[in-house]
Amino acid sequence: MFMESNSFYNSSAGSRVLKRPLYAIGMILSMLLLGVITAKLGMIAGIGILGLPLLITYVYFVFKIPKVGFIGLLIYNFIALGAARYIPGIPFGLGIDAQFVLIYISLLYRSFFISVPWKSVKRDIFALSVIWFAYTLFQLVNPEAVSRVAWFYAMRGVSLYMFLTIPLIFILFNEKRDLLLFFKIWAFLSIIASIKGIMQKFIGPDPWEQAWLNAGADLTHVLFGKLRVFSFFSDAGQFGGAQGHAGVVFLILWFNEKSNIKIKIFYLLAGVLAIYGMMISGTRGSIAVPIMGFALYVVLQKNIKLIVAGLMLGVALFVFFKYTTIGNSNYTINRMRTAFNPQDRSLQVRVENQRKLKSYMISRPFGGGIGSAGNWGMRFSPNTFLAQTPTDSWYVMIWAEQGIIGLILHLGILIFIVGKSTYVIMFKLKDKANIARMSALVSGIWGVMVASYANGVLGQMPTGIIIYSSMAYLFLAEDLEELH
Repeated sequence: MFMESNSFYNSSAGSRVLKRPLYAIGMILSMLLLGVITAKLGMIAGIGILGLPLLITYVYFVFKIPKVGFIGLLIYNFIALGAARYIPGIPFGLGIDAQFVLIYISLLYRSFFISVPWKSVKRDIFALSVIWFAYTLFQLVNPEAVSRVAWFYAMRGVSLYMFLTIPLIFILFNEKRDLLLFFKIWAFLSIIASIKGIMQKFIGPDPWEQAWLNAGADLTHVLFGKLRVFSFFSDAGQFGGAQGHAGVVFLILWFNEKSNIKIKIFYLLAGVLAIYGMMISGTRGSIAVPIMGFALYVVLQKNIKLIVAGLMLGVALFVFFKYTTIGNSNYTINRMRTAFNPQDRSLQVRVENQRKLKSYMISRPFGGGIGSAGNWGMRFSPNTFLAQTPTDSWYVMIWAEQGIIGLILHLGILIFIVGKSTYVIMFKLKDKANIARMSALVSGIWGVMVASYANGVLGQMPTGIIIYSSMAYLFLAEDLEELH
């Protein structure tokens, strides 16, 4: 009786299967095949085969619950570029495109069985994304463009992801609980990114990150013997801008959270760590994100006393960085202070590069072609003028690649989005919680927009998809007010 009831003596279904020679032989052959493939094609192929069951499971759940795909997209968006340091040779960036394709195929599939609210995308924000995407398609016939392959890679962050992200919010993630889940995922990933950055600062880069630095990234990420922290992002500039963005949004949400103390603490932790991550990134231009983001938030409150107090605080910060030397012994403060010095050498280099571009762009109103500048230019057309002239700024890049016409169109769309959102928040929304959430989103967008004058932040991963999702939620604000 004891032997029958003891689990150590009872044979399970799995163990009985293994006793069958056919299954045992199959497992041995499978392992041998995996070993041969790994030996012949490398570790990447072996990892790919091992991950295949997980991939199949993920695809199954995306088709069953398409929201899973959007959640997966948000998470993958944060880790994709950093993963290339650990598994080189895999185009992780294209995984974003693959996920978009998967989500839209799942929606098309579901439309055969249930009603999918495609008509919900009929909004002016989507129309603007169509116009901007159409202009980038027009760039395919730009006679100045050197590489059509570069166009494919570069236009994704510039316009394609905006065009694809906004409808998914309206179709899949269009309720208040979805917005709250969006905040939680973003906050969690931001906390992890900050912790990783803190580890880099106080413990040092891991072997894979050090190899990346040794391969040439140290020229821009190790200055005066100090590491510019980059976490698991593509570079320190993107890390600084993204964390400044997160800091603005989550500190505003923390300040306005009244009902849930756990969520309030969660937002506070995410916001404080994000601002600290921004500072240790050594990205001077990112300081514009919290300064301008909080400035807009103060205006949105329609409170004269608060506006005056915010203005005084802003002046105090400006005086601190511009006219004092307090804290210069601290590298982080000293680094940020250089952003307020018009004689800074790197700023002068940027101004000189813009002078060169101005002469070049006079006869090119449509620009030199998408992908002709920056990293894509160096990769696909390294001997051209635009590839060899650093743009640094997101807007300078748009101007160089798409001309003054493209820059005016792009800025016009962004200003319309912020302007209309600000109007709706100030004069149409009534629910305080909804106003706080929308104020956080538009303030974060505005901060990134201003900071993108100095850095190429706006359309890069992970900021781009977060920004485009935020835009869609701003244009859902009145609907969320009715559903609250």
